[in-house]
Amino acid sequence: MTNYKSDFMRILSERGFINQCTDLEALDEKASKEVITAYIGFDCTATSLHIGSLLPIMLLRWLQKTGHKPVVLMGGGTTKVGDPSGKDATRPVMTDEFIATNMAGIKTVFDKYLDFGEGASEAMMVNNNDWLADLSYLEFLRDFGRHFTINRMMTFDSVKLRLDREQPLTLLEFNYMILQAYDFYELNKRHGLTLQMGGSDQWGNIINGVELTRRAGGNEVFGLTVPLLTTSDGKKMGKTANGAVWLNDDMLSAYDFWQYWRNTSDADVGRFLKLFTELPMDEIAKLEALEGQELNEAKKILAHEVTKLCRGEQAALDAAETAKKTFEQGQLGKDLPTFDIELGEGIPAFDAMRRVELAKSGGEARRAIKGGGARLNDKAIGDENQLITAGDANEDGLIKLSFGKKRHALIKPV
Repeated sequence: MTNYKSDFMRILSERGFINQCTDLEALDEKASKEVITAYIGFDCTATSLHIGSLLPIMLLRWLQKTGHKPVVLMGGGTTKVGDPSGKDATRPVMTDEFIATNMAGIKTVFDKYLDFGEGASEAMMVNNNDWLADLSYLEFLRDFGRHFTINRMMTFDSVKLRLDREQPLTLLEFNYMILQAYDFYELNKRHGLTLQMGGSDQWGNIINGVELTRRAGGNEVFGLTVPLLTTSDGKKMGKTANGAVWLNDDMLSAYDFWQYWRNTSDADVGRFLKLFTELPMDEIAKLEALEGQELNEAKKILAHEVTKLCRGEQAALDAAETAKKTFEQGQLGKDLPTFDIELGEGIPAFDAMRRVELAKSGGEARRAIKGGGARLNDKAIGDENQLITAGDANEDGLIKLSFGKKRHALIKPV
């Protein structure tokens, strides 16, 4: 189906958001005639989401921009269980206090993308612990257990992959998909939600929720997934050699966030512009048609637009200025990650590299130095034990360390 009636489905289609849907035609018809209320769930496993969650967040943003109501479901309850999807091992059990801390950190990012309020198309945030915490196990099994079959649940990827790899799957995790399905039933009953969305790895869980809500509640509801994104070289979005690309400012600097998008491979630029920015499609078509050095300008635009949404326009402009000074003018940009370090009589170069997070370990730092990839104030470091001292600071009192051409950090001696 290509001729959509609703703006919501048309935009999702042309930008590449749609992976699977329970009934595209019926959902499009509903979205063209009335305000639909849809949700995506986010478990609270860290104090910030990373860019692997950015595609679902953009999905909620487009939902609202086309006149519909987005609901952010915080998994205060389901985080206690742990989603087995895509995992080879059981997640550690988290305390209520730890979950609450993570939830507080995660909530902050949504204010950047959604307008919250009481209006028909204003966003709402709910916590599934509100209904899961007080469930009576026996009553729950009696009323809802009959709607699930082990035969069907064994066909879901989240279960099959673990069993195929001969990794244990606990009863606790096996129950996760039932609880997620129950979330949809409760949200439909409490708030009239008719659509659950998520990544393609959630398709089985979403189907469970659709079927439970239809059977137990008798209401017409829908499920829709977005592609589980990988980069053109097959890597999963959200991770780099340095770790996760976090959305929150306190977890990753705006400069490092901007630089991640600036380093997008040529083959991914057009696709990422469609998914992670709001640039018009005709402008994106012109940008993705660029080649060679000109394509670098498209990458800068991508980095600016994504960073502007997530961190604010000023942060995006500052990050671009830092990159320009660092790479084009050989100066020190003010947004480079800066670390206050007591140098004393000096610390070995390999240890300094580790402390400013240019290397995960001393071993990695030693290998970088031996391979000629490390620099101190833009000069190659020849000896891994070379002492970094306060005397290496420039007139601004800063020391620049580099790993390769694109990773830099500053030391401020204290």
